[in-house]
Amino acid sequence: MNIQKILLVTTAVSLVLLVVLMVFSFGSSRSMPERRGNPKGGRVEKPDAEWKATLTPEQYQVTRKHGTERAFTGAYWDHHEDGIYRCVCCEQELFDSKTKFESGTGWPSYWQPIDEENVSLLTDKSLFMTRTEVICSRCDAHLGHVFPDGPEPTGQRYCINSAALKFVKRE
Repeated sequence: MNIQKILLVTTAVSLVLLVVLMVFSFGSSRSMPERRGNPKGGRVEKPDAEWKATLTPEQYQVTRKHGTERAFTGAYWDHHEDGIYRCVCCEQELFDSKTKFESGTGWPSYWQPIDEENVSLLTDKSLFMTRTEVICSRCDAHLGHVFPDGPEPTGQRYCINSAALKFVKRE
């Protein structure tokens, strides 16, 4: 294949990807209002080096660098035990397994947090779209995003990275 054909194919693929991103961005452009939670146990703040030393590389990338694990690879996307999902960084309670549902996305999904004050919602305009980022209100760990396409009673889908969670079985 000559260089002109390679450039043509690369350009065509890039345009298709751009159109796909634009379509998804228009479909996901509705974000929820920003809201700062108020943690009950006070804030947890650590230097970056300490977070890096206490978290696995994947946990650090997801929670401190706003990364995303690949779909269908996390520990909790297909997890069905009864208990509480806590922040992997500070152990603040975030989600109850009773609010977990099968979204088909490959990430654990919940229709509400344990307490609205335990999470903060921020506008995220990365990746050519506007979404609502969900972070832990105690330590600012990136958890995932919330979308307005979940089940009743809230209609919300908190799409959360397993790497940001620590599961504690209910006693």
